[in-house]
Amino acid sequence: MHPFLVLSPKTFNQRTSLVIGLPMTTADYNADNPFAVNVGLAGGRKARQTSYVLCHQPKSFDWRIRGGAPHPMKKVSDARFAEVLALLNQIIQLT
Repeated sequence: MHPFLVLSPKTFNQRTSLVIGLPMTTADYNADNPFAVNVGLAGGRKARQTSYVLCHQPKSFDWRIRGGAPHPMKKVSDARFAEVLALLNQIIQLT
């Protein structure tokens, strides 16, 4: 499993088979990464590990071909999601 925080809207994802978002990891060295946002404890077999969203690595992929499915964590909190978007905006300056 490769966790991924999807940023693109569901209608886009369904119509194009693409998702746009940011990878997630439980690698401890990201605690000091200024581009990683701590989004809480991971679900599944790594339930006691902190999960980080890597804001400096935006990606897209075809979720149908790669067999994408919802992560056990389901969603990050609204506050953490806003933090991710603010950091991503600092990097790519969309607004």
